Amino acid sequence: MAKTYEEINEKIRKGEAVVITADEMTELVKSEGAAKAARKVDVVTTGTFGPMCSSGAFVNVGHSEPPIKMSKVWLNDVPVCADLAAVDVYIGATAVSDSEGMAYGGAHVIQDLIEGKRIRLRSTAYGTDCYPRKEIETWIDKDTINQAYLFDPRNAYQNYACATNGSDRTIYTYMGVLLPGFANATYCSAGQLSPLLNDPLYRTIGMGTRIFLGGTAGYVAWEGTQHKPTVERSPGGTPVGPAASLALIGDLKQMDSRFIRGARFHRYGVSMYVGVGIPIPVLDEEMAAYTGVADSDIVTSVFDYSQPTRSRDPIRRVSYSELRSGSIELAGKKVPTAPLSSYKVARQIASNLKAWIKEGKFLLSVPVQPLPTEGVTLPLEIRDEEGV
Repeated sequence: MAKTYEEINEKIRKGEAVVITADEMTELVKSEGAAKAARKVDVVTTGTFGPMCSSGAFVNVGHSEPPIKMSKVWLNDVPVCADLAAVDVYIGATAVSDSEGMAYGGAHVIQDLIEGKRIRLRSTAYGTDCYPRKEIETWIDKDTINQAYLFDPRNAYQNYACATNGSDRTIYTYMGVLLPGFANATYCSAGQLSPLLNDPLYRTIGMGTRIFLGGTAGYVAWEGTQHKPTVERSPGGTPVGPAASLALIGDLKQMDSRFIRGARFHRYGVSMYVGVGIPIPVLDEEMAAYTGVADSDIVTSVFDYSQPTRSRDPIRRVSYSELRSGSIELAGKKVPTAPLSSYKVARQIASNLKAWIKEGKFLLSVPVQPLPTEGVTLPLEIRDEEGV
């Protein structure tokens, strides 16, 4: 028998909802089947914690006296985007410090703000009649600024590629250090715990979905950039590589730096680890089957990152159970594998979200608009003025 959001939320309010994590649902479906699981379970909680470069934060620092229309702004020597209103800025997670280079960047500024640390603000301006000030230097923290909210254009990728390196030199990438001669392989997904892999066809996740974001409640704001749902899929519906992505929003002042952390990738740059958890309502048997997905059912493609992006073909496909075993077979040899994402923290996120729902602190929201189920990602073509 199908359930509705309203019925599930009423059970949450009464403390009667059955809520389990995606790991637990995998075991339940394996042992009892999707039909029984659908009758028993109301909500499945998911989680992921990994580097998500397409992240950042909007901050309003407030007006000085005399006021300034900030033109160029640095926070702890990290340049941030000030091409907005007079004192609004956007901190890009991957921006790097003018003084410390790749050792410190926008993601670290965001983490420092969350932790209540003081941030040095420096700005210059061209001056106007209504904003006469031309420079300012001061200190801010999360209690002295106005709004501060995380807005991430592309998070929680639905699956991702596995990276390796077939060249004769070490390469430094957003997938970490890749050793020559297929000496290692890296991957970045929480597999059976990952949000969009538990709702592969986007039946319950869409604009307006309430989520766990960085330790507090947040929302899906829009489809993520490079959202590419039209890809090859396994029989269970999961894609065999990058597909959907989500744009996410949440209150930075309420976040916890255990779930938002700055990171530095050696000889590549700065990124930010973001914790995301999404509750999946078990509306019917189909959703029970989706949320019962196992790592052995989820396949991704292995690519040689030393090859040009446009001409890369998959070397092979592997399941997440193979990747998590610690090694895979490549080019006739055993190659060690390593995750960039943390399964331990992903489990903690799913458990925290489960507790919030069971305590009646977190209700499910019906998406106001579904995610697109069609679309591809276009490359940037190098053309002249005539479009040739």
